[in-house]
Amino acid sequence: MGKKKSRATQTSGGKHCQKRSAESKAQRIEYKNTFSEGSNKRASWARGRNVVLTIPNPNTNETNKPFIRVNANEVWGDWRGKKAPK
Repeated sequence: MGKKKSRATQTSGGKHCQKRSAESKAQRIEYKNTFSEGSNKRASWARGRNVVLTIPNPNTNETNKPFIRVNANEVWGDWRGKKAPK
């Protein structure tokens, strides 16, 4: 038979996520909304990858969601037949 629990509720094992360093966070913020980010997303979309874009919410009644994430195929169309940049 198995050993009984010693507590009525389970407690945390003490493992937490690793914090990002200030340098990597600054690099990520600097990369956001740049030409290279858009270019990389366009190249991935043209290769058939699953790319997600953040666009302003077309539904103005949802004031708690000013931006939404949509698949690039919904915005740019189907990737088939498009040439991937090299």
